[in-house]
Amino acid sequence: METLTPAEVADALGVSPNRVRQLIRDGKLMAVPGSGNAKIPADFIQEGAVLKHLPGLLTVLRDGGFSEQETFDWLFREDESLPGTPVQALRDDRHTEVTRRAQASAF
Repeated sequence: METLTPAEVADALGVSPNRVRQLIRDGKLMAVPGSGNAKIPADFIQEGAVLKHLPGLLTVLRDGGFSEQETFDWLFREDESLPGTPVQALRDDRHTEVTRRAQASAF
């Protein structure tokens, strides 16, 4: 998985690195757990913006009781019934199915 620094994400989004860190703090973007917000999956950025529907999906998973690590693992776990990973499904604009699965996975 390719990762980007906050500065690289800031360049892609046209904002400051501080704004990227704020997006992470606000739960609208996610860094690789344990990286201290230093590594952000490149898949979370698409066409100069945060991946559409990612902020809402992160909220659904967090509200469903997922830890940061569990959320990250869930987003990048292969799911043959999708097919691919939930992140890839979001990138392919199949957010409804991904959100439904996230709600069903909540505990």
